[in-house]
Amino acid sequence: MIDLKDIHFHYNGKPVFSGLNLHIANGEKTVIVGVNGSGKSTLLKIMDGLLFPQKGTLHFNNLHITQNSLKDRKFQKEFRKSVVLLFQNPDTMLFNPTVYDEIAFSLRHLGMDCIDERVRYWAEKCNVIHLLDTPPFNLSGGEKKKVCLASILAVEPKVLLLDEPTSNLDPPTIGWLVELLDELNITTVIATHNLSLAPELGQRCIVLSREHSIIADDSVESIMNNHELLLKAELVHIHKHKHGKIVHAHFHIHDWD
Repeated sequence: MIDLKDIHFHYNGKPVFSGLNLHIANGEKTVIVGVNGSGKSTLLKIMDGLLFPQKGTLHFNNLHITQNSLKDRKFQKEFRKSVVLLFQNPDTMLFNPTVYDEIAFSLRHLGMDCIDERVRYWAEKCNVIHLLDTPPFNLSGGEKKKVCLASILAVEPKVLLLDEPTSNLDPPTIGWLVELLDELNITTVIATHNLSLAPELGQRCIVLSREHSIIADDSVESIMNNHELLLKAELVHIHKHKHGKIVHAHFHIHDWD
């Protein structure tokens, strides 16, 4: 469904990816893990056609996604309806006067029908139906993230990209989100450095190194049990502590949120 070949990308001359290759199949639930600065967010933005590589190609359903191809209004409309991205910081996505208008915005922009029905369905699904008349800027961080999620799911996309979706959420909201994502019959790619949640978020796991390269691509279970690989990726460290005079060393997972 998503195919990246020989991706080279840099910010102001500073290399991020140099020859990255990745294929995401239809229906896959994929987790991308890596420390801060490993390129997870950049990779999602390339998949979403928000950033474009200096070299290499991005294809979605065998269609070549470029800056020029997205200038075609019909092509852009179909792609934007098919592939959506939830940013880590919901404030970057909110700009409408009410929650209702926020969820309805993309539906109106894309010329979709049954707008009121779609807004209310996804507001109910995301537990924000009681907030439809509320300005989104007055909401809590968790409520804002729910509104943003409802707004992108309302267009019924084929691919859902999520950047650190559990950051700044309390445990009950994280549990709700995990259950919702599990219910969705949709291709998902989730960037996270929360290893404890990775098995709940997908079956396939891609590990990015601090040097922005893919160093592993396997099942979540296999990667979570590969302590040597996780040490290499700096996602765990060996933590020593004492019980009386006895010193124990254990692997310690880095779960920053």
